[in-house]
Amino acid sequence: MTSLEDRRQILEAVAQARNSGARLAKISEIIGVDCKTLRGWSRPEALRLGDRRPLAERPAPASRLTEAERQEILAVANRPEYAALPPTRIVPMLADKGVYIASESSFYRVLRDAGQLTHRGRSRAPVKQRPPATHVAYSPNEVWAWDVTFLPTQVMGQWFYLYLILDVFSRKVVAWEVHATDDADHAVRVVNRAALAEAIAGRAKKPVLHGDNGPTLKATTVLAMLNWLGIKPSYSRPRVSDDNAYAEALFKTAKYRPEYPKRGFADLDEARKWAAAFVGWYNYEHRHSGIHYVTPAQRHSGADRAVLEARSAVYAHAKARCPSRWNGRATRNWSRQEYVTLNPERDAVCLAASPSMLKQHSA
Repeated sequence: MTSLEDRRQILEAVAQARNSGARLAKISEIIGVDCKTLRGWSRPEALRLGDRRPLAERPAPASRLTEAERQEILAVANRPEYAALPPTRIVPMLADKGVYIASESSFYRVLRDAGQLTHRGRSRAPVKQRPPATHVAYSPNEVWAWDVTFLPTQVMGQWFYLYLILDVFSRKVVAWEVHATDDADHAVRVVNRAALAEAIAGRAKKPVLHGDNGPTLKATTVLAMLNWLGIKPSYSRPRVSDDNAYAEALFKTAKYRPEYPKRGFADLDEARKWAAAFVGWYNYEHRHSGIHYVTPAQRHSGADRAVLEARSAVYAHAKARCPSRWNGRATRNWSRQEYVTLNPERDAVCLAASPSMLKQHSA
């Protein structure tokens, strides 16, 4: 609701624009106020009194509870047999006795207004979780994801640990290590290796490193290294595994490869050799479905643009050669995915930022 002072300032600006030759319809379009509304604001009474709607007398809704009904709800909810029950239990029990006073939502509303809707019982009161931050990557080395996964050995109960950092934009594995123990020092070394491999120290904008809430990834030594490198940590919400979906998907790809040993690794050296072969295949041979079937290394270096443009030309030529085999006007979409989101709140958040960010990164 626009205040009287704001209305007067807007009308003064409109009058100046119209004296300069601007049309009212165009002015209305620019400022986002309808022409009819501007004319209404210009009336002498409106300029003197402002908006009278807040002072208007409105009849009470016919469905509103009377004061007697509100008191009856409070009295019933505080009876000994109902005092320990929520309205979702009270209302059906009253209905079984042939009594209807109000709906469950009305019970809740009256109890809340009376200050009687507080958490009871020995269980912990529910805590509202904040939504995860949305990270958008428009180029490599802006958003990384990392995790640790178990690699089984041939000894029951014994495991090796694969530490891995993935670039979310290109899906390229930028650093990895395999160790016999799960230790924060190993995580520190992997982060340092990724920073050296990607020359993070020389970049003005440091990447965000997203991981789960595991104790290894949140250790004090790890946080100290991230702070020293200028890398911002990001964490999943509690008990929500798909907040780190990119790393989880990579581990699934790794463990469903034919080369993955079904009976476990014989020793640490074998596990490291397998990891090195897998990372090499994944980065330089694997055509990833999430990035239009180019390799992560091609997308990381920017070579995927030429590859995708060449594919589009092949499809356009095939359609021109035999158009009857193609339904619709367009061929397969081989356009490059210009940004990738991690924990997207809404598509509008990404779309609102993408035009200016894409222009900045393409410049």
